Amino acid sequence: MITIAVPNKGRLHRPTLKLLEKAGMGVEEEPGRRLRVGTSDPDVDVMFARAADIPRLVEEGAADMGVTGHDMVLESGSDVVELVDLGFGRARMVLAVPEESDVEKPTDLEGAVVATEFPNVTKEYFEGLGIEVDVVEVSGATELMPRIGVADAIVDLSSTGTTLEVNRLRVVDELFETTARLIASEEPSDEVEERVVLSIEGVVNARGKKIVMMNVPKDVLDEVREVLPGVTGPTVSEILDREDFVDVYAVVDESDVAEVIRKAKELGAEGILVLPIERMIP
Repeated sequence: MITIAVPNKGRLHRPTLKLLEKAGMGVEEEPGRRLRVGTSDPDVDVMFARAADIPRLVEEGAADMGVTGHDMVLESGSDVVELVDLGFGRARMVLAVPEESDVEKPTDLEGAVVATEFPNVTKEYFEGLGIEVDVVEVSGATELMPRIGVADAIVDLSSTGTTLEVNRLRVVDELFETTARLIASEEPSDEVEERVVLSIEGVVNARGKKIVMMNVPKDVLDEVREVLPGVTGPTVSEILDREDFVDVYAVVDESDVAEVIRKAKELGAEGILVLPIERMIP
């Protein structure tokens, strides 16, 4: 039995539960007030915790694995391994100032006050630049701090930039980009852990992919290969009772499916099918 710690709320909560369900580890019930629930995999259960606490829980062995943001891993300073980039929860950690500020670059903030929910990340960033600032830790509404006179600048996460725009803030620098990660205290060491990682990787790899299948005239097969390259090239097989056609299929990016179908039809392809992919294991 292994335990995976997942965020109990926030922007990573629902996407994490959806990922686990697709990977065959769907939770059996909503957590409610329970901190631990079983999953559809009898060897895996889920622990609900604050995203900020998950790196420490994994480091100390309270959970075998966890899902949290790369930003939380960096802020915690925990000694954990990021096993899989899960691709969701994408955001930028940015340094921002009021629109009317005369600050144009980070070095212009020497001696300034910077508000943030990520004091460790912020201090390390400015220390790396050799700039002395006064870092003020806040627990929320970071973007309001310059407007109420608490700070000259902020370091905060930005997903779309809308919140910064609404609060009349502009980005001076980007510290890093963050996404949700599957973490552990070390690389997988037993069969269950390896299976969990493989299942989750399979779901992540399949995201945004489709299988396109079609019957193609043999005399245009080379042209179809150019249209339908796939991950490692299309797979071709014979069709019973149709000597002039072959069956061709390949994995295609979802965004390219319509154009692939159009070109294939022009080459005489028939019986085109587009199928979903649940998991894709390299």
